[in-house]
Parts: sequence; C-alpha cells; structure tokens
Amino acid sequence: MEVKATSIDLAKVQADAEESFRKGFYCCEAVMDVIINNFELDVPREVIGMASGMSVGVGKSGCICGALNGGVLALGMLFGRSEQKGPMDPASVKCLSLTHELHDWFRENNTKKVACCRILTKEFDMSKGGHKAQCIYYTGICAAKTAELAARELGIPVTGEITVLPYEEYLKTPIAPQTA
Repeated sequence: MEVKATSIDLAKVQADAEESFRKGFYCCEAVMDVIINNFELDVPREVIGMASGMSVGVGKSGCICGALNGGVLALGMLFGRSEQKGPMDPASVKCLSLTHELHDWFRENNTKKVACCRILTKEFDMSKGGHKAQCIYYTGICAAKTAELAARELGIPVTGEITVLPYEEYLKTPIAPQTA
C-alpha cells in the first residue's frame, strides 16, 4: 500500500471525520474514510466496508466505541501484518502498541473516560438519534488521534491540533447532545 500524503493537518482530519459521519457514515466507517482520504492511500473503497460491522459498538451491541474500532482498523491497515510470524513479530508488536496507545488516549480524552459504546451513550435514546452529536465529536477526536499516531510512525509532518474539550466546555458547544 502506498501512502502519498506529505503532511497531515490534524484539525482537518477531525473536521473531515465529523463531516463524514454527518453525511451518512457510522463512526467506524467515517474514521476509515478520512484516514484513507487524508493519507491518500491507494486502497479500494471497499476497505471502508470492513468497518461497517464494527460501528455502534460492534453491530449495535454497544461494546467498544465504533470510532475507536475505526482507529484500530486504520492502524492495523497501516501497520499490521499479513503473514503468520508469531507473537514476537515486530509488525504485530508495533501494531498492538499503537492500538493500545490509541485506546488509552481515547479513554482519557473523551468526556466520559470509557471506551464502551453502551456507557458512552447510556443517557440517550439511540432510536431517536440523541447520541449523534456526541458520537460525531468522538469520531472526530479519535480520527485525529489515529492520524497523529500514524503520521508519527510514518515520519509524515503534522500541522494543526486536535480539539479536545473538557466535559464542562463540551457541554457548552453546539455539538453537545443537549443542543444538537
């Protein structure tokens, strides 16, 4: 797979992921979409289809957040392995380390300090879409952090910053669930 990007703008990745979700992709698909686009990857668009079932906490089960799933899939696409070389394979070790770093960062930086979709969305009636604004925000920050990790490992310079808001500030923004 060829990576054609020569720089990555983290603020653009975050905004692109939020917009991809708004336009109709689920969280996981949106993360994959923007990583493919912003890194200018020469992969078929069908790769996004692999992310479809990971959305809404894995097939609407409410387990791990779909945005985080998308980041894990994207890092696996970029740094994972495709040959059976055992647990000490450097590609496997690197990929697991990066996805662990993403997981821990996401838990620390989302407004609820968890990675479980069911807990992240527990106060919302999912059938009425009340969760959507929050999930758009989580999709944006997770995509941007995924891009930051990937760019770091690929030696691609980054510009812009990830906009992570403290919970109290997040509640005041037009993306907060109460005002969406």
